[in-house]
Amino acid sequence: MPAPNQAALDFLLTRRSRPAKTLAAPGPDRTALEPILTAGLRVPDHGKLEPWRLMVLEGAALARLAQLAADLGEASGKPPEQTAKGVSQFSESPLCVAVVAVPRPTDKVPAWEQELSAGCVCLSLVNAALAAGWGACWLTGWPAYDAAFLTGLGLGPGERIAGFVHIGTETVAPPERPRPDLSATVAWVSE
Repeated sequence: MPAPNQAALDFLLTRRSRPAKTLAAPGPDRTALEPILTAGLRVPDHGKLEPWRLMVLEGAALARLAQLAADLGEASGKPPEQTAKGVSQFSESPLCVAVVAVPRPTDKVPAWEQELSAGCVCLSLVNAALAAGWGACWLTGWPAYDAAFLTGLGLGPGERIAGFVHIGTETVAPPERPRPDLSATVAWVSE
């Protein structure tokens, strides 16, 4: 029988992302963020390709990206509420870690698996931040798919956003929500 880590299992069974609108300053400083980033990068990575990179966005960078989202949303004719949502995820965020998927050329690991690894980084960052006592959530939104926004963020050719992980001080605990029904989502295959 394996030796369980009950505290870790209890955490995973009760973890809950915190809505971005419930996060406030302060966010973690660099000393507090370092173990979160370190834990966040401990993900499956077939071939040790590290097909991702992180950009820690704070202060003036967040304000610049909020303005960029405002300008691009208006210029492209997005509905005001959609533009506002893209703006607020940067203007109201105490700290944001952009997880950039950077697929590496190789015949051994398909690009899809490399992108999944970048997604694992997003969830791992959220879980590490929550375990460290911060509120955190993983978002994308239209800025994550807008070529001009990605250029303004500093992404290169072939790079894409796996997620924006927002981290800050939790102001309100969200209510529990219904969870997936195992009987509806799990198939037991024995033969």
